[in-house]
Formats: sequence, structure tokens, C-alpha cells
Amino acid sequence: MTITQTIIIAIIEGLTEFLPVSSTGHMILASAAMNIHEEEFVKTFEIFIQLGAILAIALMYIKRFFQGINIYLKLLAAFIPTAIIGLLAYDYIKAYLFNPIVVSVSLIIGGIILIFIDKKVVNQETTVDEVEDMTYKNAFFIGLFQCLSMVPGTSRAAATIIGGVFNGLNKKQATEFSFLLAVPTMMAASGYDLLKTDLVFTNDQLLMLAIGTVVAFITAWFAVKVFLKFVSKNGFTAFGYYRIALGILFLIFMWGTDLG
Repeated sequence: MTITQTIIIAIIEGLTEFLPVSSTGHMILASAAMNIHEEEFVKTFEIFIQLGAILAIALMYIKRFFQGINIYLKLLAAFIPTAIIGLLAYDYIKAYLFNPIVVSVSLIIGGIILIFIDKKVVNQETTVDEVEDMTYKNAFFIGLFQCLSMVPGTSRAAATIIGGVFNGLNKKQATEFSFLLAVPTMMAASGYDLLKTDLVFTNDQLLMLAIGTVVAFITAWFAVKVFLKFVSKNGFTAFGYYRIALGILFLIFMWGTDLG
């Protein structure tokens, strides 16, 4: 993987991490398009640079994390299912599901669900004033939805937003809770991946990780700002159609590549 490819993948990560389109899926598809083999370092790189995107959210919502312990307890309740299932399924997921076919199919299915969800939330009233006010049961169930995002192409943001809508939040609150839940989830995923890997990073690889993290931070900051404004006015339907189109296009691309 070259420095140019590193920057491209990091930009994709930052732009898509908090959108309901699957950042991991986009990075896998981009790697396939650039003929980057999904070797162990590339898989670790795609997970590690999420730390840059996490930092963007942590700084953006830093005041929220100092308003009391309640938000931490709700995030903990939502994080528990992800932690348990992630520990049990980590090796299988990384070995067998990080491929363009799985991503493409997941994009299409998730896109259809997002379009349906957008119609559901048009007139939906929230059941709470703030996300911190939701019950622990609802937070836990949002965490169960987040577990679906372990399948590449599903999208952590899409899964948690859908989970939030089905648990009484409006689209703005569901999106906000998805952002907040990303902090412990992605920190744990990145940290666990580094602990599990047997890689000894070269100086070039360390440079790639550093560049990727910084680029992901910058692009994620701007992407979140734009996303919040867009969702407030337009909802999730556009993202659903985008996912479907991208999934179909890549299935065609993969089919053509196999034929070639």
C-alpha cells in the first residue's frame, strides 16, 4: 500500500464513518478497486484509523461527556452486547467476512431497510427529551442492533440509527446517540485489534497509520457537520439509494473481474 492509497482510504474512512453507508465496507471496496490485497496489515490499518474519526466526535461532543454520569451508563448498557458478541466472533469475522461480496450484499440489504426506516420516522414523535433519558432496556437493544454492524457493509451508524428509531428516538436523537456510542465501541475495536495482531510494524507502516489517523480525523470532522444538516432536512432515503446503487455496481464489477 502506497502513501497515496493510504490517504485515499483514510479520506474514505473519515467521510463515511458516521454516515449510514459503512466505512469498513467502503474501505474494503476501495482496496479491491485499487488492487490492494486485504493482507493482515491492511485489515488492521482499516480498523486503526477509526481512532482519528473517534477523536473528531469526542472533541465535537466533549461538553456532552461532562454533563453527568447518566450518558455514560446508557452508553455502557448499549456497549455490553457489542463487547460480548465482538469477543466471541472477532476471529471469524476478520477471517471470513472482510470481502467485497459480503460488503456489496450488506450494502444493498441495509439500503432497503434505511429507505423503509425513513418513511417510518417522518411523523414519529420521540419518547424522551434527551437521549440520556431513554431506559436501559432501550439502550441495550440499540446495542444489539449495533452488533449487526460487525458484518462489513452493514454500517455501525446505520445499525445504531435504525436501533434508535425502533426504540423510541426521533431521527436527530438516533443519529446523535449513534455518534456518542461510536466512541467506546470504536476505541474498544481498535484497541482489541492491536492486541490481537501479531504484526510488528515497520517504520513505513507506522507512518501510514499516523497519516491515516490524521486524515481520518480531519475528514470526519467536516463530514459529521454536513451529515447532521443533511439528515435534518432530507432524512436517510438518499443514503439508502446510494447503498443499493453502490452494492449493485460492485457486484457487477466483481463479476466482470472474475470473467476477465
